[in-house]
Amino acid sequence: MAQSLKDSIFTAFHVEEKDLRTYSPLTLAYIGDGIFDLIIRSLVVGSANMPPNRLHSHTSHIVRAASQARMMEAIEADLTEEEADIYRRGRNAKSYTHAKNATLIDYRIATGFEALMGWHYLQGNTERIIELTRRGLAGSHLKI
Repeated sequence: MAQSLKDSIFTAFHVEEKDLRTYSPLTLAYIGDGIFDLIIRSLVVGSANMPPNRLHSHTSHIVRAASQARMMEAIEADLTEEEADIYRRGRNAKSYTHAKNATLIDYRIATGFEALMGWHYLQGNTERIIELTRRGLAGSHLKI
């Protein structure tokens, strides 16, 4: 079985595993934002060879809060009880920042989505991240 990206990074840099329950929802969202961005960048680069400004524009359209909120709404019914709890914790976390081009509701839903992605990443659940991303993209009708 192949090692997850997280496991490869933690092993190579001798990072000690921590109990996931000790991470705040905003910490989960922080790492989840990066993982989701990497997935979408990979898909965009894989779909076409184009100038970097077009790659960035296309990626930004998908990783913005409004799009993540649409994806979350598309997958919410398919979440396990534990996943739904992680999502709710992220969504309800009090953040002192907000998205420049998003409503507060979309921003909070997107934060919950990112927390879920981060939680799965730290669990090493790469397949579930891919599955939720695939369902979210299809259910929200976002195009790569």
